[in-house]
Amino acid sequence: MNDGGGRQFGPLGTTLVIIPTYNEAENIKAIVDRVRAAVPEAHVLVADDNSPDGTGKLADEMTVGDDHVHVLHRKGKEGLGAAYLAGFRWGLEQGYGVLVEMDADGSHQPEELPRLLTALKGADLVLGSRWVPGGRVVNWPKHREYISRGGSLYSRVLLDVPMRDVTGGYRAFRRETLEGLGLSDVASQGYCFQVDLARRAVRAGYHVVEVPITFVERELGDSKMSRDILVEALWRVTTWGIGERAGRIFGRKPF
Repeated sequence: MNDGGGRQFGPLGTTLVIIPTYNEAENIKAIVDRVRAAVPEAHVLVADDNSPDGTGKLADEMTVGDDHVHVLHRKGKEGLGAAYLAGFRWGLEQGYGVLVEMDADGSHQPEELPRLLTALKGADLVLGSRWVPGGRVVNWPKHREYISRGGSLYSRVLLDVPMRDVTGGYRAFRRETLEGLGLSDVASQGYCFQVDLARRAVRAGYHVVEVPITFVERELGDSKMSRDILVEALWRVTTWGIGERAGRIFGRKPF
């Protein structure tokens, strides 16, 4: 399949859905079951940060009798970015052809994953987008929507990237895309981690597609969003934007 510009894309290979968890005991079984039902051929990796509520143990129980479910036990809570990077490394080492980011709380609906995977047949990276036509959020307070829309707009303008939902975390990558993003020097977390990978994909010349999704606010458990995550995102995006402009002037590498 090509992207309309004549480029040919190879077959996708086996899909691995990476679900980072910290205290998601109320949600983990339901989300894994939904992924397995929506895309039965896909594998699931639960990357658990040693959750005190026993999420990791529940995930282990789900591996019994199902060789499509795996668990990566991590030492402790190190942040979303670190969990995804560990999951990416595991998936690449195991030879998966597609690696998917998905939240554990049900905000990213597994039933929409087939559309992301279909779009990936003609792309290097597919973003599930809340802010393109057809995308929407459900049960979100207005201040959360303003923060998300504002963060995406700020990142788009400052970093000169075309995506409308730069901070979203429902994504499907080809393995070759991840291998070309320079993941070894990624240190960002939260919103900022998603912005970082998006800008790296654009700078590397990858074909990025946005697919509309319906984002549903979690019903169980607590949000991991915090003031520190927002401050980090603002600081890093501003630093990247200034650095890239200086790089264009002085001929430095943008990363």
